[in-house]
Amino acid sequence: MANKKSSKKRIRQTTKKTTVNTMARSKVKTAVRKAREAISTKAADLGGTVKAAVSALQRASARGTLHKRTVARKTSRLAKQANKASSAKK
Repeated sequence: MANKKSSKKRIRQTTKKTTVNTMARSKVKTAVRKAREAISTKAADLGGTVKAAVSALQRASARGTLHKRTVARKTSRLAKQANKASSAKK
């Protein structure tokens, strides 16, 4: 256990940041999973679901939870899958 005041404060800060980042990553994973399910089932609200997932990804990037290149890669793959599903739907 930390003895110094600054060490104790850093432990408190790390705990808070870890909790916030874990919740943010969980929300992103949920949004991406819902988008992938909508893509695989070719749901009617495909565009809105994918848009919500992209928004969640970008929010996580802006807050520093996910790296911007990770977000770009995931966004690109989602869009590619969505376009493929919507063109096959027609």
